[in-house]
Amino acid sequence: MNISSYYHLEQKLKPALGIGEALFNVVIRLYIAQIFFRSGLTKLRDWDSTLFLFEEEYHVPLLSSDAAAYLGTGGEIVLPVLLVLGLFTRFAASGLFVVNLVAAISLAELSAIALLQHAMWGAGAIYIMLHGSRYFSVDYLLQKYFLK
Repeated sequence: MNISSYYHLEQKLKPALGIGEALFNVVIRLYIAQIFFRSGLTKLRDWDSTLFLFEEEYHVPLLSSDAAAYLGTGGEIVLPVLLVLGLFTRFAASGLFVVNLVAAISLAELSAIALLQHAMWGAGAIYIMLHGSRYFSVDYLLQKYFLK
């Protein structure tokens, strides 16, 4: 196969690859969103324990433990919903990237497996920040119908 044939084949496959990329984008958004949303729900279920953990275990720089607990939990509840809807997607992914980074930094003892998970979540958030939400999103509809 010569180079010309390769590029001709690539052009023929472009529509199918575009659909695959859009579906991959949705899968990444749903995966990242459910991780953080579940974490936020866990914090809400036992708020006293959450406050205790932020006072004793999580050492969030520059914030009081109460502020860190409220902001972190709020981010873990609100931002995943935006991510699933594909509304302000890059903003939501950026916020979750920060939440993830602060969580990884704040824990004094983080196992290698946990660090790898945080790295995967961070990579997923970066992918979304770079690519946006693509076709299956409120952002796409807003851009298509209101920002002509």
